[in-house]
Order: sequence, then C-alpha cells, then structure tokens
Amino acid sequence: MISERQIQILKAIVEQYAEVASPVGSNLLAKVFNVSSATIRSEMSDLEGMGYIMQPHTSAGRVPTDKGYRFYVNSLGDNKLDEGEQNRGERAISIRVKEGGIPERTIRNAVDTLVELTHNLGLATIGNQLYISGLGNLFNQPEFIGGQQVLRVAQLLDNLEPWLKEAAPNQPLSVYIGQENPVGRSAGVSLIISRFRSSYSDHSYIGVLGPTRQQYRDVMNLVRCAGQELEGVLL
Repeated sequence: MISERQIQILKAIVEQYAEVASPVGSNLLAKVFNVSSATIRSEMSDLEGMGYIMQPHTSAGRVPTDKGYRFYVNSLGDNKLDEGEQNRGERAISIRVKEGGIPERTIRNAVDTLVELTHNLGLATIGNQLYISGLGNLFNQPEFIGGQQVLRVAQLLDNLEPWLKEAAPNQPLSVYIGQENPVGRSAGVSLIISRFRSSYSDHSYIGVLGPTRQQYRDVMNLVRCAGQELEGVLL
C-alpha cells in the first residue's frame, strides 16, 4: 500500500518531470522533503516496485509511468476553480470564445488559445470534421524527436476522429494517459478532452494532445474551461 510520504514523492516527481523533462533524482527530492538521499532512494525503490515510477536507461533519476500519472490525475479530483477564481489562461479562453462570432471561428479561437497556453496540439470537432492546430508544438517536445514516435502519433491522429464518433466519451472532462488511449497506445501521449453541447451536436469535443509529461492540473482546468465556455456560447 502506498504511504502518504510516497504519494507526496510521486506528486513531486510528476510535477518536477513535467517542468524540466529530465529524470528526477533523489538529491533534489531530499532537499524538498528535508530527509536524507538514502531515505528518498528507499521510497523511490518502493514506488518503482509498485509500478508508479521507472528508471529510464542508466539514469539515476526516475520518471513517472502511465500508472503513476493515473494515480496523480485521480488524486486531483474535481479541480475546477470556483466562479471568480479563473486564472489568466482561463480568462483568455473566455475572451477569445466570446469574440469568435460565427460558431466555426469561435471553436477555432478556443483551440488556438489552448495551443498557445499549453504548448500542446489542440483539437476540436466542428460538425463532421476534426480541426487540429499546433502540430509543430507536439513534435518539438523532446519525447517525439525520433521517427517511430512521430509515426505512432500520426497514426493516432489519423484514427482519432472515427474513434471519437464511435466511443462518444460522455464526461465533461476525460483524460486518457499513454496506453489508456484507445488508439495509438504506444505513442506516449495523453489526450485531455472536454465534451460540450453545441449547435452541431450534443457530443462535440475540444481538447489537447501532448506527451504524458504534462502539467495536468493546469491543462485539465484549461480544457474544462474551454468546453464550458463553448457550450455557454454555442448551445
């Protein structure tokens, strides 16, 4: 069973790795938790044994696994902000959505703003089409510097629109991490999407696709906000 300190260490690894894109070592965490490096190494060994983190190659540091990310995302719960507490990014989405005018432009504005804020690939369904923006952002991430990963991501994108139509995720916010993705399981990406009702259908979607290394708390709030704002304007 995972202990409270192990939960906090896992959280620190997820958040630090998202920020610096390099494995997180025991020396850094020892300073954060004010304990010895040996203590951190012991806890990391247990977390690795439970499948929450892994040691890439011969690095002394650790990175989260899909299981570790899932535990972290589940621990966030319903993290949406109360009315009046929107941060700068969420306010930007709200403004861009309200100035969109026609529905197609409104949805594109929301996607393009998500791209700017998250540095991920943004996507949305517009009628029977999938609008994608920010592909360069995705392939500039260190995880995708390599032919095989790029190919796997491309295959996922090719199949994403038919999957959305078939599966029709029915939650206001859905997060698919790594191998949880119904298509492109080996692409090493996370798909964070929000369902919203619109003049097109009751099952329109907006979201982002990026590496599993994400600032999940912030990105989830932004995607959720985009869906809510679009529904408020387009329904």
